[in-house]
Amino acid sequence: MDFYLVNYGLMFLGIIITLIAQIFVSSSYSKYKKVRNKNGLTGFEVARKILDENGLQDIHIVEIKGNLTDHYDPSRKVVRLSTEIFNGSLIASTSVAAHECGHAIQDKENYNFMRIRGKLVPIVNLSSKLGYFAIFIGIIFSLFDLAIFGIVLLLAMLLFELVTLPVEFDASNRAAIQIDKLKLLEDNEKDQSKSMLKAAAFTYVAALVTTLLEILRLFLLATNRRD
Repeated sequence: MDFYLVNYGLMFLGIIITLIAQIFVSSSYSKYKKVRNKNGLTGFEVARKILDENGLQDIHIVEIKGNLTDHYDPSRKVVRLSTEIFNGSLIASTSVAAHECGHAIQDKENYNFMRIRGKLVPIVNLSSKLGYFAIFIGIIFSLFDLAIFGIVLLLAMLLFELVTLPVEFDASNRAAIQIDKLKLLEDNEKDQSKSMLKAAAFTYVAALVTTLLEILRLFLLATNRRD
């Protein structure tokens, strides 16, 4: 009984942490997407200014569908901004656009953690699939060594999320520097922008903790099956 309480407790805790992170970032985004920036610049204009200022005139900015789907694609050298961010003259638009441009600047400067994260992507994609398969087979047929091998493979996910933290925090720091340098927001708006970026960064911390709890849960499950 104690084992199942711990196992389900870890799973429930992971779900709660993920939900809290999603609610936190969504509420922060919803708050600042209602506040217009005083300079009237759209997310596209903010991104263009930052990229041009940093010698990245070759980086394209494109509009994409969805909500909070904004990202920088290092393979195609493109900053993709969701419709609301691309066209909006909002605190949220400025913050998100500047953050994605922070990733473009990282790419230009060969930021080490970004390079490491990029190389980990195909490894994580493969190891996560093989890892869960090995754990499933190992637990079903009481093959402890196979289950542990699967858990070891899942550690690549943990490493990926650990490396993601400095990448995201650094991009936000770069965004704040560019916003200040180019005077893209008023002084009172800068604090609001930083608050939103911190909320977004919390989701990556939550993802790391959730993955750690999941790996621990699977290890306990595999150990219990062996016993």
